[in-house]
Amino acid sequence: MKSLADALRAQKTLRAIGFDDAPFDGGDAHVDISGIVCAGTRFEGMLWGQADRDGADATAALIGMCTQSKFHAQVHVVLIDGLAVGGFNLIDLPALAEALDRPCVAVMRRPPDMPAIRRALARFPDADRRQRLVMRAGPVHCVEPFCFQVAGAEPDVTAEALRQLTDRGHVPEALRLAHLIGSAIKTGQSGRRA
Repeated sequence: MKSLADALRAQKTLRAIGFDDAPFDGGDAHVDISGIVCAGTRFEGMLWGQADRDGADATAALIGMCTQSKFHAQVHVVLIDGLAVGGFNLIDLPALAEALDRPCVAVMRRPPDMPAIRRALARFPDADRRQRLVMRAGPVHCVEPFCFQVAGAEPDVTAEALRQLTDRGHVPEALRLAHLIGSAIKTGQSGRRA
């Protein structure tokens, strides 16, 4: 696994790829995913992919987007806006980190409401599988101003990396841009909140 701690110790400019799903309608079978590559907080490149709405292919979709791109070898860390894309298409965070050989971080604006998530997952026929994916992602760490789950790095190292990848506020730049660009492509203008 590419060591985030070693990159920080060497004072390298961290390269991150941030993934966020673009806006979608309830009737959409597929959801577009924007992937933005940043060196520190500077935009360097973009990927575009898809996953099924409320499906089970999010992990495979992100693995394919990363490994088939020219950016994979350069990236130190993979960031995801939350643990799911396209509704409840949940990401297997440890499997993603292992397949990409990179630390993977699900970044959240606030700690998740686990009882509400369990209630929402209960409506799926494979609710047990989805609940296992939530549990496999590990504990939620809140280190001001970030909340995150991580596979492949220690929480303190991850928090420092997130600080270096954030221009202002509590959203790393790669995720902020993924949100804005995904919104603009799908709706014609960037969204209100990034």
